[in-house]
Amino acid sequence: MRAPEQGAAASDGAPGGLIIFLNGTSSSGKSSIAVELLRILDEPFFHLPVDAFHAMRTRQEMEPERLATVLHRTWRGYHRAIAGMAAAGNNVVVDHVLSEEWRLRDCLDLFVPQDVVFVGVHCPRAELERRERERGDRPPGLAARQLAQVHAHGIYDIECDTALTDPPLCARRIKDFLPHRTAPTAFQRLREKRGATRTTPVSAS
Repeated sequence: MRAPEQGAAASDGAPGGLIIFLNGTSSSGKSSIAVELLRILDEPFFHLPVDAFHAMRTRQEMEPERLATVLHRTWRGYHRAIAGMAAAGNNVVVDHVLSEEWRLRDCLDLFVPQDVVFVGVHCPRAELERRERERGDRPPGLAARQLAQVHAHGIYDIECDTALTDPPLCARRIKDFLPHRTAPTAFQRLREKRGATRTTPVSAS
């Protein structure tokens, strides 16, 4: 097995970077774990939060249809920025919300699957609602609405529950897991599962 901070060869022959992919609802604790990971990981990592990409966008008013298109393009660009950073040999920590099924499909198409550590960040609904009230910067009920889809794929390399484990300990568990990654990775299994779904013949009625 390759060292945890070294990925598959990039197009120029240099090793690609590792992607630690944190997936969970809004207010589940992903960003706090990412901050801790950057503090304790031995190799240089970049934290690429999707919120930073949304924050770079102009704040002009848009019609709902146009806004939906712009948001979709923002997510697609975000995925490609992650893939580009990793392809150039950079290690990346990503905090993501897979609340729409196409987002996972896009990431599966773009990322080198053996170089992704897919982390499920869980948190119970009641605690998510409490955090939303405390933060005051998220629409009420946002996390609850995301719960059904975010973890629907059901496959991870490692999972944590931030209602039971604080961000420093979650980050430590992830770091300790890296040297013991096994193949196939969660992304490899999800790709295989998707491929099997694509090729399964539809029986005639």
